[in-house]
Amino acid sequence: MTDTLLPDRPTPGPVPTRRPRGGLGPVGLVLGGALSVQFGSAVAALLFPRSGVAGAVTLRLTVGAVLLLVACRPRLRGHGRADWAAAAAFGVALAGMNSLFYQAIERVPLGPAVTLEVLGPLALSVVTARRAASWACAVLALAGVALLGQGGFERLDPVGAALALGAGAMWAAYIVLSARVGRRFPGADGLALALTVAALLTLPIGVADAGSALLDPVVLALGGAVAVLSSVVPYTMELFALRRLPTATFAVLMSLGPAIAALAGWLVLRQALTVAEVLAIGLVIAASVGAVRVSAAAAPHPEPR
Repeated sequence: MTDTLLPDRPTPGPVPTRRPRGGLGPVGLVLGGALSVQFGSAVAALLFPRSGVAGAVTLRLTVGAVLLLVACRPRLRGHGRADWAAAAAFGVALAGMNSLFYQAIERVPLGPAVTLEVLGPLALSVVTARRAASWACAVLALAGVALLGQGGFERLDPVGAALALGAGAMWAAYIVLSARVGRRFPGADGLALALTVAALLTLPIGVADAGSALLDPVVLALGGAVAVLSSVVPYTMELFALRRLPTATFAVLMSLGPAIAALAGWLVLRQALTVAEVLAIGLVIAASVGAVRVSAAAAPHPEPR
């Protein structure tokens, strides 16, 4: 696949100093996507009373798929069976990740839910690094989870906590498959096709659950905002970032999500956190920062394609 960034042409004379590619650019994309998706999740929580959880998932994925299909107009010919299999698997991961996470944040405050969910990417980073130091980071993260339940996981709702952990497993699959699809399809074509698969998988459940509420103008407006904030903007940013970042580095950058989610939950939903929960989130983030340093030491950064 030809990369969207063309190589620099040689110029005579001294070449001015430039910031290396693959540095601030892709990192900025990841962090911008994280901000967008967490505030989108907070808006989605406002949508739940009107559309139900399944309806909110359907609106997010369907509107996002339509917007990307119109913007990208992906080419359907010229792709092999392996390409279509990767896009379909990516769509399944998107449907599962969104469905499980929205079910979780109906039961658990946004910050703790994302703290549990981020264990998926963190586990991916630990397995990828394969170093003793990475296991120490995993122990630190588990200490954060234990502290999160110090006041009793019943406060968090055990079903909601289990759903958040399931969403984390799907998130790890999403990271791997997003990188694979980004290499196989030009631009955001693969993402548009994967979102279409995810929308088709969730549409029957959402229609059955929400019914005519999905046609309410307020619901449609909120659903459109959620789709843009939580799907179109972050997934596109992450797809392009994954072309220039190691998977392990990306996974750990995404683990800053708990802090962003806690901020979004407080600002939008007025969800307060206990001192123990704030410390737990801090431990998980510290584990993530340590893991990204281990990942960077374990493998050299790939040259931009």
